[in-house]
Amino acid sequence: MDITTLRIVATLVSFAAFLGILAWAWSRRRAGAFEDASRLPFEQD
Repeated sequence: MDITTLRIVATLVSFAAFLGILAWAWSRRRAGAFEDASRLPFEQD
């Protein structure tokens, strides 16, 4: 395994992680939690 193969694998793993985070952030199941979190700075104690 040379350095080029290692770089390709690292790139593919990083891209897969990016797609996973993107899917998690845009999932409909998380929309309610994100909506609640977006209102936190505007709530008063």
